Amino acid sequence: MSGTFITLEGGDGAGKTTQAELLEQWLEGRGLEVVRTREPGGTRLGTEVRRLLLHGGDEIGEVDVRAEALLYAADRAQHVAKVVRPALERDAVVVQDRYIDSSLAYQGAGRVLDVDEVRRISEWATGGLWPDLTILLDLDPETSSGRRRDRGGSSDRLESEAVDFHTAVRDGFRALAKADPHRFFTIDAALPVDEIHTRIVGRVSGFLTR
Repeated sequence: MSGTFITLEGGDGAGKTTQAELLEQWLEGRGLEVVRTREPGGTRLGTEVRRLLLHGGDEIGEVDVRAEALLYAADRAQHVAKVVRPALERDAVVVQDRYIDSSLAYQGAGRVLDVDEVRRISEWATGGLWPDLTILLDLDPETSSGRRRDRGGSSDRLESEAVDFHTAVRDGFRALAKADPHRFFTIDAALPVDEIHTRIVGRVSGFLTR
């Protein structure tokens, strides 16, 4: 595969969607084909998994943490097979909101499952496909919560978790970035949107021209 796989990670409210949109526009301005997608929800199957896991409520009842991890992995397998790999094979740039690292942080650190087991499940589901570059938008849970309140609407099942859960998730992301500094590019998500975008462009520009 000759394309480039870029993922954006971080807690809810960190600004991943905004920065993905800006990065997509910048890349398209350079004449590149961009496939912007997300997990869960990047396929028809993923859309249903997303609805059930995040908004299922009484329809599905309480979800066992292992079942949750496996459902995310199933979505990921379908997504990589139907969206990500085909895009990379035709030399596109994939800009994706969440990937394996989210499972490691949310189901591993947050749900206190064994991180190595969660990693093995996702690596099997994806055939070992990892991003070329992962942008981590790091934001403290209190600020994230305030942003979610400001944007209105109801919180999904994960967003509604207690602050201790979101703190563990943030710590999980930071630990992943520390363990793999060559793949991760960490940015303070409390910075202004334009400054974050400028920093991302600087890193991506250097990465694409290597």
